[in-house]
Amino acid sequence: MADKPARSQKNFGKLDRDGFIHRSWIKGTGLPDHVFDGRPVIGICNTWSELVTCQFHLRDLAEYVKRGVWEAGGVPIEFPAMSLPETQMRPTAMLFRNLLAMEVEESIRANPIDGVVLLGGCDKTTPGQLMGAASVDLPTMVVSSGPMLNGKFQGRDIGSGTDVWRFSEAVRAGEMTLADFMGAEAGMSRSHGTCNTMGTASTMASLIEALGVSLPNNAALPGVDARRKTLAHMTGNRIVELVKQDVRLSQILTREAFENAILMHAAIGGSTNAVVHLLALAGRVGVELSLEDFDRLGRETPLLVNLMPSGRYLMEDFCYAGGCPAVMRELSGVFRREALTVSGFTQGQIADAAEVWNRDVIGSIEAPIGPSSGVWVLRGNLCPDGAILKPSAATPDLLTHRGRAVVFENIEDYKARIDDPDLDVDATSILVLKGCGPKGYPGMPEVGNMALPRKLLQAGVRDMVRISDARMSGTAYGTVILHVSPEAEAGGPLALVRSGDEIAFDGPGRSLELLVSDAELASRRQTWEAARAPSTFTRGWYKLYIDTVLQADRGADLDFLVGKSSADVTRESH
Repeated sequence: MADKPARSQKNFGKLDRDGFIHRSWIKGTGLPDHVFDGRPVIGICNTWSELVTCQFHLRDLAEYVKRGVWEAGGVPIEFPAMSLPETQMRPTAMLFRNLLAMEVEESIRANPIDGVVLLGGCDKTTPGQLMGAASVDLPTMVVSSGPMLNGKFQGRDIGSGTDVWRFSEAVRAGEMTLADFMGAEAGMSRSHGTCNTMGTASTMASLIEALGVSLPNNAALPGVDARRKTLAHMTGNRIVELVKQDVRLSQILTREAFENAILMHAAIGGSTNAVVHLLALAGRVGVELSLEDFDRLGRETPLLVNLMPSGRYLMEDFCYAGGCPAVMRELSGVFRREALTVSGFTQGQIADAAEVWNRDVIGSIEAPIGPSSGVWVLRGNLCPDGAILKPSAATPDLLTHRGRAVVFENIEDYKARIDDPDLDVDATSILVLKGCGPKGYPGMPEVGNMALPRKLLQAGVRDMVRISDARMSGTAYGTVILHVSPEAEAGGPLALVRSGDEIAFDGPGRSLELLVSDAELASRRQTWEAARAPSTFTRGWYKLYIDTVLQADRGADLDFLVGKSSADVTRESH
């Protein structure tokens, strides 16, 4: 152990009534006397659930972490945390990310744990767990659940989410039969694991490697690959060493680590959701991070990974091509190579040991898959606190556009009117959706990639400029402007847009302007304020969330959760 006694000894090391209580009741699980001799107690925070394929196998994976902990001389103790199944939770899993973070934070702090391994995978579990752990600041490692195998349909690979959106539009356009659409469903998810595209789950797992809080190859090894079990075992080994060396999460999550995560995000064509998650995580550890950092650092980095939705391959292919370490090798000229990782190696050492095995999947700086990628951060009178767009998933011809707004006041209004044959819309129009930000939905759902009007799909239109205060799935694509801040419900200018208004979008110039006079907007604001109805959410988590959630440009964390309050608990329980 490090010079100071193990944190867990405050419970298990006392030779008095309190120590008796702490030891006796946990001995009921089958632990013998000698494990309370001061050896590290490793908490395994498990989001296992049968509600989602992403976490379905985490019970099994936890056993391999335990093997590694026992082998290294530690004591593994598994405990649950709520699962956030992206595809099942209503109104949106994002509403509960901060609740998971609170649960993880307080579970770690309250219990006799010296270090923790986080087991998660689905989109919000990884950031939620890491945010909670960061506020406690113990030695921490992550084992992601890993992606599912490539989907298969009619003799070709299909990708989670990305092909769902594509097939759905094809059915609505009359180009795909409903029978074929339903047939694809069975081949989409062939194993447990997260989405096999570069959606939010795979993006966050990749950023976990770039942040340095997992062992190499954490992101890409499929969930069913035996090597993921080996990685879990070696993580159990390593977390015991981190506790003995007292290497805390704050020593890994430095400014350089976040810069590496942003560079990785750009290189892989990562999900836009990663922006809010990294901003929230930085707020937990006191690292200054802003929207502009994503745009500035992303400009240094071309698209290097040829994965859906920005390319053609899937995570299984990415694994066999070399995964994140190979991308780090290609990024060596800009990557912060001296950044420390939980593996004990620097990022530069990990990169130097990597190889690229398939140049169709992982390109090079000299021959990238695509141009400078990342996210574009827009400013203007429609988004004074920012909005973002993923250029690698957009239509190049629409990245500079001026059009007439077709406005939907909320998601119900959109669903009711989008396929109305009489909707006043054409291919040059800009679809605008309100009421889908953190406060407005609540929870900021993945509805920003609005499906196009049926009549335009049938006419051959496949993309339009879309603007909202919502998010979109990392598996989605299109010229979609997201995270408009402040959101409509918070009184942002988005609330004042009316159908027929002209909007000017200049992606290269990073601007988004509503072409309406200040005087007219002031008049509209008075009308909007007078018409506001009181919130219908008056109790429980929904109310707490709405009352305290920050805007997207600050990570959509709760205002009272920003920062950390350490692992110290001074009072005894009896």
